[in-house]
Amino acid sequence: MTTTEINPYLNHNFAPVRDEITTDTLKVIGELPANLSGMFVRNGPNPQWSPIGKYHWFDGDGMLHGVRISNGQATYCNRYVRTKGWKIEQEAGKAVWSGLLEPPQMDNPHGGYKNTANTALVWHAGQMLALNEGGAPHAIKLPDLQTIGEYTYNNQLVSAFTAHPKVDPKNGEMMFFGYSFAPPYLQYSIVSAAGEIVKTVPIDLPMGVMMHDFAITENYTIFMDLPLTFSPERAQRGEPAMMFESDVYDGLRLRPSRFGIIPRHGDNSNIRWFESSPCYVFHTLNAYEDQDEIVLVACRMSSTSVLKADDSQTDPEADIPRLHRWRFNLSTGKVQEEMLDDVSAEFPRINENLLGQATRYGYAGRMDNSPLPLFDGLIKYDLNNGKSQTHAFKQGCYGGEAVFAPSIGAKHEDDGWLITFVHDEALQKSEIVVLNAQDVTAEPVARVLIPQRVPYGFHGTWVSEEQLSKTV
Repeated sequence: MTTTEINPYLNHNFAPVRDEITTDTLKVIGELPANLSGMFVRNGPNPQWSPIGKYHWFDGDGMLHGVRISNGQATYCNRYVRTKGWKIEQEAGKAVWSGLLEPPQMDNPHGGYKNTANTALVWHAGQMLALNEGGAPHAIKLPDLQTIGEYTYNNQLVSAFTAHPKVDPKNGEMMFFGYSFAPPYLQYSIVSAAGEIVKTVPIDLPMGVMMHDFAITENYTIFMDLPLTFSPERAQRGEPAMMFESDVYDGLRLRPSRFGIIPRHGDNSNIRWFESSPCYVFHTLNAYEDQDEIVLVACRMSSTSVLKADDSQTDPEADIPRLHRWRFNLSTGKVQEEMLDDVSAEFPRINENLLGQATRYGYAGRMDNSPLPLFDGLIKYDLNNGKSQTHAFKQGCYGGEAVFAPSIGAKHEDDGWLITFVHDEALQKSEIVVLNAQDVTAEPVARVLIPQRVPYGFHGTWVSEEQLSKTV
């Protein structure tokens, strides 16, 4: 990682914006579909103050960017997630916490970790939550994106809260987990459709790992114990406490990837572990059941250097995600792993009305040939026939995760719209593009021009007009 002065994540369109604005009706090029009504909200890192020491992209304070669409018109607003850490630093007028690339602040009077709430969003049980996997969610008011405060389920939350919870579209249950670098290394929880935590159980792991995502099927939950490990012993030797174990494991072999499959309402006594080749997965597309098999589709990379403080890398395939599929046979214990596409892609999404069920289509951002996480287009995968289609952004324009917004009254899986922010590097202008998910190679059906720059960020969500009407 470079120094703060030339850090690419503090420059160009990775640089933060400091103004919080609310707009009237925005200019639309093309026509917003009549059957698209709701709110697109995206989260991302936006440091309030100049950072202490080395800055990692994951460090920035959470900022929400929201576009409300209704009756063919759109409005925009952006707001910081006002976490406890944000408020402390706002009062101090400077950064108080250092980031992931700096040594732990053991003497920080406010604690060694700041929950930035900068990663993702979920709407569940009438409440929007802003998420960061190191702490509690933050409740957000819609549509004005004001922060209500930490959301601990009436103090029933006993672990951290993943940035990628899964909501079952059939019964409304939400599954989440929290990982830790001290025992218990993993805790698994279920939230009822009414928004109450009904179960939390520990899951045994041999050591602490960074577990960013997981997956669900109709009856099972899938955890990934991958070789991005945390080791106090390494730290005592002056080595990185967090690293991808790319060399040896127990002095004998590479540490394998382990996939744990547990009945949704099970516990550690009935989880089954399957081993596969060493890899890392930041994001899953979906999982489902196929007779005796559990099928997982996700973006796999051979290893990752995402938390390294320097640019040294021995694996030429590191940090290059490609769509893969695993089949775990519950009868034979066998694992099959295959690459579905050799194009580098990340931030996979589906029509979430089918989460946990077999889906034909998936969507992801196409990675640009750059050392930075830039997306130069969107890919639509047909998982039934192995084909794909790509929507390429214009030269010098880069986007992000595409969220699927179903058409009102949709009858087909891909009957809907893909929405993402796109930034024109030459013009320094940002917009959202709306693509017809059934014809992704076509020009956008609409482009909504945003009156200020929207920095590149992480994950978003679509909240339908029906859901907005039920927001607490």
